[in-house]
Amino acid sequence: METGAMAKAASGEEMFVDPTVLIEARADGTRILRSGIPLPENYSRCVGEWLEHWARAAPERLFLAERDKDGEWRRLTYADARRRVVAIATWLLGQNLSPERPVVILSDNSIEHALLMLAAMHIGVPSCAISPGNSLMSTDHGKLKGNIELLRPGVIYADPIERFMPAIEAVRDLHSGVVVAGGASGVVDGTIPFSELETNANEAAVMSAFSRITPDTIAKFLFTSGSVGTPKAVINTQRMLCSNQKAKELMWPFLASEPPVLVEWLPWSHTFGSNHDFNMVLRWGGSIYIDEGKPTPAGLEKTIRNLKEISPTVYFNVPRAYDMLVPVLRADKQLRDNFFRRLKFIFYAGAALPHHLWVALEDLSVEATGHRILMVSGWGSTETAPLSADSHFRSVRPGVIGVPIPGTALKLVPAADKMEVRIKGPNVFPGYWRQPDMTANAFDDEGYYMIGDAVEFVDLAHPTRGLLFDGRVGEDFKLLTGTWVHVGSLRVSGIDAMKPVAQDIVVAGHDRDEIGFLVFPNVPECRALCPGLPPDAPVEQVLSNPAVINQVRAGLQALRQRGGGTSTYASRALLLAEPPSVEAGEITDKGYINQRAVLNRRSDLVEYLYADVPDKTVITVHSAV
Repeated sequence: METGAMAKAASGEEMFVDPTVLIEARADGTRILRSGIPLPENYSRCVGEWLEHWARAAPERLFLAERDKDGEWRRLTYADARRRVVAIATWLLGQNLSPERPVVILSDNSIEHALLMLAAMHIGVPSCAISPGNSLMSTDHGKLKGNIELLRPGVIYADPIERFMPAIEAVRDLHSGVVVAGGASGVVDGTIPFSELETNANEAAVMSAFSRITPDTIAKFLFTSGSVGTPKAVINTQRMLCSNQKAKELMWPFLASEPPVLVEWLPWSHTFGSNHDFNMVLRWGGSIYIDEGKPTPAGLEKTIRNLKEISPTVYFNVPRAYDMLVPVLRADKQLRDNFFRRLKFIFYAGAALPHHLWVALEDLSVEATGHRILMVSGWGSTETAPLSADSHFRSVRPGVIGVPIPGTALKLVPAADKMEVRIKGPNVFPGYWRQPDMTANAFDDEGYYMIGDAVEFVDLAHPTRGLLFDGRVGEDFKLLTGTWVHVGSLRVSGIDAMKPVAQDIVVAGHDRDEIGFLVFPNVPECRALCPGLPPDAPVEQVLSNPAVINQVRAGLQALRQRGGGTSTYASRALLLAEPPSVEAGEITDKGYINQRAVLNRRSDLVEYLYADVPDKTVITVHSAV
């Protein structure tokens, strides 16, 4: 083996196929980017083919595991999954279901959730997992009402039913479907238990319906997160899901020799956890240990417990979760060693990963294994199933989203001083359900989906080094000076400059002459900066501590000293004691911030931030503690 190949093998990069990029340059500055890896015309017809295959090829292999009420792992093999899917699908065949009467799932990730989703797809009926936050964290259930009115489901599954009953009562007049109570639920009038769905199995009828599924069959509806505009029901066809996994196969050939093992919380009501991760595991006969934790102070302990027991082979998460996980990995050797023991790479998405977290994860991997972990990412949306770009190589820096996946074209269009990116390929959705006007407005005159993101080349002379995410076109704004503020890159720079205080940042300054930050703090890290405070000190007391304030001020000064003009730094910042609200749409289930929602909901704090005479809680570059 040559020296270069040996170095590549040692780094873990032999898992991937080398990227190639084909570029068509147009006279108006537009560029069309395609992968040099061709996507075959023939690939899986439907997701159900993967379940059928592994139930035959590896019937006793673990597919899914979840904790029971006693904290023990309850396990499901591929053979058992297929058997139960056929039984559930038999019951579904009797419910007069169709795209006009789909299955709606109100539940966190669970074995029953997975089985119902797979059973619906096995007979060509769409399912739709709706974010539990729409039901459990809302007072008026406004979003859920809009979801149900649009879908008009024939079946609604909820687990645990007791928690979801207020939401179910709120939408009772908006559908004529059957309400199914999850297996962990009690008995509630007007519902049927999940166990009733598994009493009979008519394999001939199920497989007859299965044989009629085509690539154009609707597999599921997924609602957009609402980070931009009103949530919409995205049609996900079997072609979208299967072409995405075929492209993954061509870029990540190691999956064929080592089925992936995941420990994961990412919600199946979103495309990252459902279409990318769950489908990847099913496609390659892997295993998912369902992590009941979340990147919240209350949920983190559950994630840590699971990662101490189970060593994942690949790990997918969002930057907010890594921000919470890094301090614990640093302090807990048992966790650190078990987490990195079998890990091939760390994958982040949903937002750019701040540089200090990237470095910390690499350093921790070296400490645990002696080798620097591979850090990769990807990019796409609910409308693209989700992958459109993938970094199947070692990136030179954080924020690299990769290169076009096989079969997908990226159209880079000059927009102001950015390059807006648009997408065409078999992974792109046909439209929004029952929203033709929104569908028409989503595509340009060449049929490219207008996602609303911007990108730039890492190095135009070497396009295989990938693209950098350059923020959302709609989030950027101009200062009164006429200078554009690039919110995405400034947000990441600000988080990095104010480490470890800033967990996330909202960039303010629309129609003003300078930029301000609303800072969501990493409260445990802030407490660590204040050793003199009691451990139960109120958050407000922690955030007003001179050590915390000085760390923020030092970050503001560091940004300013880098140069680049007033659009590249903030002159003032305000630490927010109230965390971002899921109910108000300030943060999605995946853990990224909705800039517009925060600025609108906290408009009074924006005015407070920009007062002519700043309050002492407003941190400026020149103020003193």
